[in-house]
Amino acid sequence: MRFSDLTTLRIGGEIRKLVEARTADEVIEAVAAADAAGEPLLVLGGGSNLVASDEPFSGTVVLLRDPEDPPLLDATCEVGASGEPDGVPVDPAELTPLDPTCGGAIVEYFAGASWDRAVRYAIAREMVGIEALSGIPGSVGATPIQNVGAYGQEVAATISRVRTWDREQNAVRTFFAADCGFAYRDSIFKRTRYSGAAPSGTGRYVVLSVTFQHTLGHRSAPIRYAQLAAALGVEVGERAPMHEVRAAVLAIRGSKGMVLDARDHDTWSAGSFFTNPILTAQDAALLPADAPRFPVGDDRVKTSAAWLISHAGIERGHAVGQRAAVSSKHSLALTNRGGASSEDLVALAQDVQSRVQESFGIHLEPEPVRLGLDL
Repeated sequence: MRFSDLTTLRIGGEIRKLVEARTADEVIEAVAAADAAGEPLLVLGGGSNLVASDEPFSGTVVLLRDPEDPPLLDATCEVGASGEPDGVPVDPAELTPLDPTCGGAIVEYFAGASWDRAVRYAIAREMVGIEALSGIPGSVGATPIQNVGAYGQEVAATISRVRTWDREQNAVRTFFAADCGFAYRDSIFKRTRYSGAAPSGTGRYVVLSVTFQHTLGHRSAPIRYAQLAAALGVEVGERAPMHEVRAAVLAIRGSKGMVLDARDHDTWSAGSFFTNPILTAQDAALLPADAPRFPVGDDRVKTSAAWLISHAGIERGHAVGQRAAVSSKHSLALTNRGGASSEDLVALAQDVQSRVQESFGIHLEPEPVRLGLDL
């Protein structure tokens, strides 16, 4: 098996040992065994946020698989703890909404569960707060690591706890929301590296399960993203039916090549490749007057990586060589046009970084996990 078989970029070398895990116990067993043997380790979910080298990986990859079990649901209403009526698994589209007298719901997913399956489940049960995160590929367990967000929502707003395996203490450790250190595309899980002797693309804390706390209702959380509000025909700050929010988000993502389609090379990517830079107010003042500016507190300002890229003279479809190019639909996505190597992608990423640096004096930070690559 190669990383190119397991990642949405379809790039990466041979894997020496692959272990599949469908339960938390299987994850713990595989991770502990690799650490005890002093082997390099990578825990992999949907492969949508990884850029791997073409060189062979000499360690163990623990591949999280979706068991497709119903989540564990805690709500004061007619639904049992299995999360399904009478414990019978059914398609999320056929699920009835929770009784609004519940007041709220807490739902826990195994880390390997498909993220979009979790979103579909929440919408079907009228659990509010992640509907704008529809269509994002990957697994539930990856979402707290990056504090995944899009179209005005972040998972930090609904996560109540994250259950992990502490690789250094060889023990299960639970983090409640206040302990997760969530920030823009960041968390304690991303920042805390494993200090063992063997190199590791996975941090100290391996996510086993994630629990979300939702309010209930058929209308979404307030719409915070202007493009999404316009698509829904509402004002920013207003709400809309959640199924309409999902449809609008999927349409927007599809127009940007952000919904996986094996026939469309614009979707052979790791999503947005660069994070939006967060600058001091002084540095932000040096940007051109029409550059986007979003105050984020502490006298800091977020600007748009996509705007910087396009205004550095990089057009959509810009390529370095013939096998890797900026998406023809979205300037933040770097894509595999077919047969691209990790070197091809690194050359493209470095070209984008250098042009933005030369134009604006800003270094673009890659968002995906890099394995065996220096960017």
